Amino acid sequence: MDRPLDPAAVRTRSRRRLLLAAGGLLAGAVVLGFGPSLLRPSVERARIRTSLVDVGPLQAAINAAGRVLPEVEQLLTSPVDARVLKVRKRAGESVKARETIVELDLSQARLAVSGLDRDLALKRNEAERKRLALDSSLNDVEGRYASKELELDTRRARLERQRKLHAAGLVSVQELKEAELAEAQAAIELKQLEAQRRLVRAANVAELEGLALEVENLRERRSDAWRELERGGASAAADGVVTWTLSEEGATVRQGDPVARVADLSAFRVEGTVSDVNAPRVALGLPARVDVGELQLQGSVSAIDPTIRDGVMTFTVALEDKANPALRPNLRVDVFVLTEARARALRVERGPFATGGEMLPVFVVRGARAVRTQVRLGAASPTHLEVLAGLAEGDEVIVSDMSDYLHAKELRIR
Repeated sequence: MDRPLDPAAVRTRSRRRLLLAAGGLLAGAVVLGFGPSLLRPSVERARIRTSLVDVGPLQAAINAAGRVLPEVEQLLTSPVDARVLKVRKRAGESVKARETIVELDLSQARLAVSGLDRDLALKRNEAERKRLALDSSLNDVEGRYASKELELDTRRARLERQRKLHAAGLVSVQELKEAELAEAQAAIELKQLEAQRRLVRAANVAELEGLALEVENLRERRSDAWRELERGGASAAADGVVTWTLSEEGATVRQGDPVARVADLSAFRVEGTVSDVNAPRVALGLPARVDVGELQLQGSVSAIDPTIRDGVMTFTVALEDKANPALRPNLRVDVFVLTEARARALRVERGPFATGGEMLPVFVVRGARAVRTQVRLGAASPTHLEVLAGLAEGDEVIVSDMSDYLHAKELRIR
């Protein structure tokens, strides 16, 4: 048979159960009371950067991507179809004016010049022979014309004599008529020879001018071929540095193909690219700032490409300090085109929090909390953003990248 339980043990067990139940209730109350705050996302203050909203001057600017380029760069192309014999200068090497960078096989170009020399000599000989033949033809016409003039003078004299004899009754009417017809026929033949002489002279001039044009055309073609032959060495026009060149010797290049680039690295410019949305705001002469790391260089918009390519507009910034040692070819830089200045504007410092667009959520610090707030931004300067709505002067805004917390309405700041 079971023995009756000790009353002391029963009391101890009952107290233990009561304590466990009370502990469970207390734990539930703590979870219900403090659970939401314990589960709320948090961020360490040391990991964020904040900015106070203030009122001050703001220089509106368009942010663009930029690339540093030499101010003067010469592109050398192949003047003829040729083969690369030797690359004398490689990228990065200095080159002097008229120094050969790429040597090309110009045997075909030399043959072309020789052929044009031969054609030019033949054409000049043809022109001289034609001139002699035309002079002979003209001399023949001139001789017949002079002879016909003498004949006409003779027949006119005879006619005058026949008229006098007829008046004296010494010749018949028939003889007088014959003299008149002979004089008239000679006059007609002289007019025909005069017209023929004019035509021969005009034809001679036209034919000689045509031959002279053919000779001049051949001479110009020969000069062009000779200039191409002289340029066949792909030599630099001025002192500089080779920035690119063909690397494969023996390669075949066509006429007009690039073979090398030579840049003057004593002066640079910046090529900027911006979305076509901002294209109407970019104008010639606007001041610009170029950020090369921590260095800030001043300049102005000197040229704008009128063609929009893939939604991007390209423009050029002329730098005031175009020879700064920090500038390097193809160096990526930030460009700010300054469009308008405002004396007083509600503003906040720029930072990664601004991901684009006028309306965006930001976190405003309220004591130990950061509350997500929708704000509207306006113009932007290289250092500040204009606040149009959602913030007030004195608000502390987290300007760090908060894209990982945009799902939360509120953050704890530890």
